[in-house]
Order: sequence, then structure tokens, then C-alpha cells
Amino acid sequence: MKNILFRADSSSTMGTGHIMRDLVLVKQYKNSRIIFATQELEGNINYKIVEAGYELEVLKSNDIEEIDTLIKKYDIEMIVIDHYGIDYLFEKDLKDKHPNLKILVIDDIYARHHSDILINHNISGDAKKYRGLVHKECELRCGAEYILLREEFHIAKKSKIVFVAMGGTDYGNLNISILNVLKKFDNINAVVVTTVANPYLEELKEFIDGKAWIELHVNSNSIAKLMRTSDFAIVTPSVTVNEVYFMELPLIAITVAPNQEDMAKYLREHDFFVMDSFDAKILEKFVTQMIGAECEDRV
Repeated sequence: MKNILFRADSSSTMGTGHIMRDLVLVKQYKNSRIIFATQELEGNINYKIVEAGYELEVLKSNDIEEIDTLIKKYDIEMIVIDHYGIDYLFEKDLKDKHPNLKILVIDDIYARHHSDILINHNISGDAKKYRGLVHKECELRCGAEYILLREEFHIAKKSKIVFVAMGGTDYGNLNISILNVLKKFDNINAVVVTTVANPYLEELKEFIDGKAWIELHVNSNSIAKLMRTSDFAIVTPSVTVNEVYFMELPLIAITVAPNQEDMAKYLREHDFFVMDSFDAKILEKFVTQMIGAECEDRV
């Protein structure tokens, strides 16, 4: 598809959902020229379209003549209609005027449509309910398989939360070194816990500043909760391991002091990931094995 026209509106009364889900759907057409046609209604979010880098045509009304003009102006091959105010007759008229125009509609109220493709992306979407409402050749895309979700949800679903605790004073200043390894994985968020006794605290704060994938907790009273909501931990083989073990949290242990060697030996004998000292390449390997994913640098 070279040229695709999206027809949707947003306002303080009708809401913003139509535009937002269209901005998700449009990502499926990366090689196409995209034009949005919307009205300038009160409380609209047309600026979102512009921010996303798409062309915007402002309509004066919901009349078919304006759409017809745009179809001719841009040589539109497909129109995506996401609008309760556009019905079967409107769509049929468009098809009569432009027989080669492909019409895709987004519908979640089981209305009658004259379209080539119909999407009902709700988890309750049922193709059988459109029997008699669309022509037999209409391609129905209904149900959870076709949910239109912003990228943030896909990222959040696949993300792993890593609990990082190198002790209250972070002997060896390893927190930043560990985070530099974790930043290579685009599906990891980190929760770092430390205390005000950490001599590298300001350096750590400066490193974390602006990195949305890292949370810093200083002198936290919610360690158990943070562990419970994490997928695995990177800790020293110290008292913290007892807490991680109790919470049944998978772990990677990094030895930083001689008094941790007994615990490190126990962990190694019981098939835990253990490092005698910090090594970025080994940690990257352990993390990769832990989450089963390859890595690539991010900022």
C-alpha cells in the first residue's frame, strides 16, 4: 500500500481512544505514506498525530465529499475508518465512487459495514456476530489475537525486573558496573537498593539520572516487596542471599569479600550462578542464560 488515509476523530466528549489505537495500527504500514483526516473538535488530540510524524488533513465536517476529495488528492489505495459516525451507507458510497479502494473499518459495537477488512480488537470480539452484518468476502480480524496495544505494553510484558543489591556500602563500587551490563538488554528493568552509607551514592544517582529502566531505593523498608515483584536478583553471597532464597527468587551471586566464600561455595554446589569476582562478560552470559534472550546496547 503506497497511500493510506486514516479517518478518525477525538474530543472531550467522544474520547481519545480512536486516535490512540489508530496510532498503534498505523505502525503495521511502515512503508506507506500515511495521512490522517480529522475534525478540529474541542478537546482533540490531533497534536499526537503530528508528533508521531504523520500528515494531517483537518476536515470541516463529516461529509463524504471531503473524504472523496482527499482520496483523489493523495491517490489513496486504502482508507481506515475508525468512527461511529460513519456507517454502512457512507462506506458503500465510497466503494461505489472508488471500486478499487480498500476499506478497513475498526468496529467494536457489531454494526453493519461495507468493508473489505473489519477489525474488532477487543478480547471479546466474536467474528460469528458479524454474520449478516458484512459481506461474505470481508476479512474479519476479531479477538485477542488482534489487540491494538501501544509499544509500552509489549515492552512491559516481556520485561524482566532484576533486583540488584551489592550491600549497603557497595564494596568495590559494583552497582554501576552491573548496570552497564544490564543496559545491554532491552527487556530488563533494574531495581537497585543501597543505603546512605554507600560512599558511591552520588555517583550512582548521577548514573541513573534519566534512565527510566532503573529504580533506585535508598534505605528502603520494602525490601521483601521489591524482591517479590522481581524476576531474579544479582546480589553478594551474604545475608541478602538468605532473604532472596527465602523469597524463592532466582539469583546470580558476585563475591566481593573473603567472608562470603563459604556461602559462595554452597551456592555453586547447588547449581546457582556464582562469580568469584565481578566480570562483565561472565555476568552478561549468566543474565542471558537467566532470561533466555540476546542483548543489544541501549542508553
